[in-house]
Amino acid sequence: MRLLPKNLDHGWAPFVWLAYLVFFFIDPLYSHASLQMWALTALGTAFFLVLYFTFFWVECRRRLWVIAGIVLLGVAYAPFNGGASTFFIFAAAFIPFAVEKESTAIMLLLGLVAVGATAWKLFHLNNWFLFYGCGLALVIGAGNIFFAQRDRAVDKLRLANAEIEHLAKVAERERIARDLHDVLGHTLSVIILKSELAGKLMERDPVRARAEIADVEQTSRAALAEVRSTIRGYRAHSLEAELKNARATLETAGVAVQAESAEVPLTPAQESVVALVVREAVTNVVRHAEAHNCHLRLAPLNGTCLLEIQDDGRGGAQEEGNGLRGMRERIEALGGTLKRETKAGTKLIVQFPLQTAKANGVL
Repeated sequence: MRLLPKNLDHGWAPFVWLAYLVFFFIDPLYSHASLQMWALTALGTAFFLVLYFTFFWVECRRRLWVIAGIVLLGVAYAPFNGGASTFFIFAAAFIPFAVEKESTAIMLLLGLVAVGATAWKLFHLNNWFLFYGCGLALVIGAGNIFFAQRDRAVDKLRLANAEIEHLAKVAERERIARDLHDVLGHTLSVIILKSELAGKLMERDPVRARAEIADVEQTSRAALAEVRSTIRGYRAHSLEAELKNARATLETAGVAVQAESAEVPLTPAQESVVALVVREAVTNVVRHAEAHNCHLRLAPLNGTCLLEIQDDGRGGAQEEGNGLRGMRERIEALGGTLKRETKAGTKLIVQFPLQTAKANGVL
């Protein structure tokens, strides 16, 4: 069994602190103590060492019992060994680490001094016992109040950092999950559509069927590259390219497209989010809407960016899935809102404030 906990912050310092125990051997050494007295000294040392190392293993409340045992050991040995004052020093040094509040530590230190002074008076001990057992013990205990509070602050900081690290990992996993959902969901939908179309055209129009299969291969390769890029966290989304892909995907699915796009001053982060929203929304239209027409509109509006995607499909109050939830989280991260209307078909209304150079204070 180890004498000290493996994760102890003090390292080897507790072994160095045992140097104070030398005071306990001064009286027997200079008084040429008998063998019986040396045996009692060794017994007291053994008891103290057990209490000393126990202090580092038990929790705060139980530490007070350890300190009480050390004080009793000092009182018991004080009448015939003035070096027992060192036990009061150890007890005073331990008190700030056994209680949470500074006020409690101060009260216990004053109580320890009162016990030492009472033993000095009761047993008619010399003034050195009063100096070490009360004066020096009080100074060391008061100084350790600062170190104990500092250690608690460091522990709280470690816990906070661990929590922040955990939350960052959770957020990163959610981000990767959203990105993979956006990438694979859209791409697989396109592959399915083109594969179905190629299957239908295989006998009627083999040339076009081969072209669709070639598109499937190209889309699959592009998807693989994009997934790899997404995992690395370096994926950039071009809004212009995404709008073109959206049109092509809808037309492949037999949905007539009407698009209105005005120039909007988007930052790279905003453009990436809008591109992902367009991709996810178009994927939902192709998969679930059973629509014949789709209207896309992107325009600036009173210092905000407005994106509307409307289809004439079946609509309905469907439960919000991972895709829509991911879109909402991305838009809310930009300080915007996402609304969904499902009375006549489905209409997504996305709006968020534009973040231009002047808005950021960059002149």
